[in-house]
Amino acid sequence: MSTTHPATTTPTPTGALNLSRTTATAARVLRQLRHDPRTIALMLLIPCLMLLLLRYVFDGSPRTFDNIGASLLGIFPLITMFLVTSIATLRERTSGTLERLLAMPLGKGDLIAGYALAFGALAIVQSALATGLAVWFLGLDVTGSPWLLLLVALLDALLGTALGLFVSAFAASEFQAVQFMPAVIFPQLLLCGLFTARENMHPVLEAVSDALPMSYAVDGMNEVLRHTDMTAAFVRDALIVAGCALLVLGLGAATLRRRTA
Repeated sequence: MSTTHPATTTPTPTGALNLSRTTATAARVLRQLRHDPRTIALMLLIPCLMLLLLRYVFDGSPRTFDNIGASLLGIFPLITMFLVTSIATLRERTSGTLERLLAMPLGKGDLIAGYALAFGALAIVQSALATGLAVWFLGLDVTGSPWLLLLVALLDALLGTALGLFVSAFAASEFQAVQFMPAVIFPQLLLCGLFTARENMHPVLEAVSDALPMSYAVDGMNEVLRHTDMTAAFVRDALIVAGCALLVLGLGAATLRRRTA
């Protein structure tokens, strides 16, 4: 007499990251992006175009461009990566791709890390293009090393990637994903010290700004703008931005859903 054994499935791992699964996910995302030239153009060219526009908006006042150009060099990539990653991840979930992937031996951490790795590779190119354009072609006058400027721009782009991956878990449509931008990005933009020094704000708003990662992104850029050498404040700001990106990626892995409600 034959016996029928119940079908078994391999559980989705929840432990440590698996390098091969993470890199395979990153390679898949990059292959998909290769067939989407508009998205690549948005990520790589829009920050450069915004900096070019800003430079000639202040054509008669180059010092103004120097004062705010470094800050926006970090903010533009952050905003761009936030938009692209939030919409791209949501599209994967609404199309059923995430559900199929997570039914395989692929953990949520592997998936989020793979996305971060793929978009992080593009963030490197994006930050290099924007920094090179600003410093060597638009004449952005920085006291410190352009390489430190590039480092902060890259960390800002990675932070935008992490925030985009995180908020995509709470959106049910691409329209809702875009709506998160005013809620997540605009308050940071107003309170980061770009428009006025944070110490001049109302004490409550200053306290809030101290808890927002974009504030430290702007502070880090200003340190490069004003100092020839790497300062302790710059190291602190860079570590805070990097730590926030890692924290948000962890939260994104914890809150990732297989499908929309």
